[in-house]
Amino acid sequence: MNSIVIGSGFGGIAAAIRLRAKGHKVKLIEKHSDLGGRARVFKKDGFTYDAGPTVITAPYLINELFSLFNKNPEDYIKLTPLKIWYQFVFEDETKFNYSGDEIEMKKQIENLNQEDVKGYEDLVNFTKKIFEKGFLELADVPFDKPFFMMKQLPVLLKLKSYKSVYSLVSSYVKNEKLRRMLSMHPLLVGGNPFTTTSIYGLILYLEKKWGIHYSMGGTGNIIKGFEKLMEEIEIEIIKNTEVKEIITKNNKITGVVVDSEEIIEADNVICNADPPAFYEKMTSKNLKNSMLFDWKQKRMDYSMGLFVYYFGTKKVYENVEHHTIKFGNKYKEHLDDIFDYKKLNNDISYYLHRPSATDKSMAPEGSDCFYVLVPVPNNQSNIDWQIEGEKMKNLVVDKMENDLMPNLRDNIVSDFYLTPDYFEKELNTKYGSGFSIQPKFTQSAYFRFHNKSEIYDGLYFVGAGTHPGAGVPGVLSSAKVLDKLI
Repeated sequence: MNSIVIGSGFGGIAAAIRLRAKGHKVKLIEKHSDLGGRARVFKKDGFTYDAGPTVITAPYLINELFSLFNKNPEDYIKLTPLKIWYQFVFEDETKFNYSGDEIEMKKQIENLNQEDVKGYEDLVNFTKKIFEKGFLELADVPFDKPFFMMKQLPVLLKLKSYKSVYSLVSSYVKNEKLRRMLSMHPLLVGGNPFTTTSIYGLILYLEKKWGIHYSMGGTGNIIKGFEKLMEEIEIEIIKNTEVKEIITKNNKITGVVVDSEEIIEADNVICNADPPAFYEKMTSKNLKNSMLFDWKQKRMDYSMGLFVYYFGTKKVYENVEHHTIKFGNKYKEHLDDIFDYKKLNNDISYYLHRPSATDKSMAPEGSDCFYVLVPVPNNQSNIDWQIEGEKMKNLVVDKMENDLMPNLRDNIVSDFYLTPDYFEKELNTKYGSGFSIQPKFTQSAYFRFHNKSEIYDGLYFVGAGTHPGAGVPGVLSSAKVLDKLI
């Protein structure tokens, strides 16, 4: 079998490796000069910046791709567990060190609200049940048949999937700081904690199951390790090439046309691109889709956009942890502005990544390396980022300087930023969304874009917009679905 994989994010690379293990002849086609997609790497002024994913959970999903060819993952990558997973900083400047140390966790919870210790324990136990069903049992199986989805509904309802993550957490803990902290996980996969189905509460337990890890040399070193593996197992990697059209005969995939006008034939095409954008650009305008598929496309709600500011400093900020999440004064109101009203708000929350806290190789000696990620509206907002980008950068620097990093502005020696325009133009995501479609219940499992295309025979999807969803474990699991489909 000849298979083409379009896009080299984690999902695309995992799909290519899995298909090669099944004996397929595989070509991986990447638009850019480097692999990784959202997980690509930027280098500037001696600093190394991971473009996207920085939180590595469920490392077995990475390791098993090497194991498929009896390779030792440690010969390719080095993952190290973090002691403090996130430091949460609240609006009153109090801090909470979130980790896998349950004794320390409960001690900090007790300081906030003694009664919430029991609620926290009960919440963790409940998310374990969600994890066992939603992740261990269902994350890597196809949801392309309505009957299969209907079979799951009784259990999903028993697991309170009709609730939002915030609502679920609030039913167990009363302290508002704890509610924010324990419900923030949907933001890691593009969802609003107030509307994301509580099934995504499984992320809370997933982190506890395997911990949070960092890839030495950055997440980009995982991509490098995969690239080395793909070369060894004879996957053909084609860079600087964009697929412009898919070729079909009687709705069966026969190949693709790339930007050089070359035709590459294939039995299967696996797409790691954003499904709604792909269908919009690649499918024949003359093709009559089913009414259900057309309705599904039109009704979709998309994840937020991302403003990502990368910067290096000549000063080392020892007090800043590897992962910091700073909440603004408002929480729900801020999320409403982003997801519903599509407008910017000065009262931002942000995630600050400092890889040099763990890995000095990411910055020149005596320097520090960072990126800060701010959830913003996607491009349905019509925000002009040519104007607003610099304003947002200055706002973010001011906030960080005030909250965490004294004299920051005077110590920045290298910087640049990305807006939703980058995600729309460079990564081909619809509306510049950071994570494709939102992980609501009505957009989960069967209701997401299917791993096996509803339109073309021989077309498949992996990545954030298909089942099971965004995040490194999600997109790696989406490639495992192919094992049951191809």
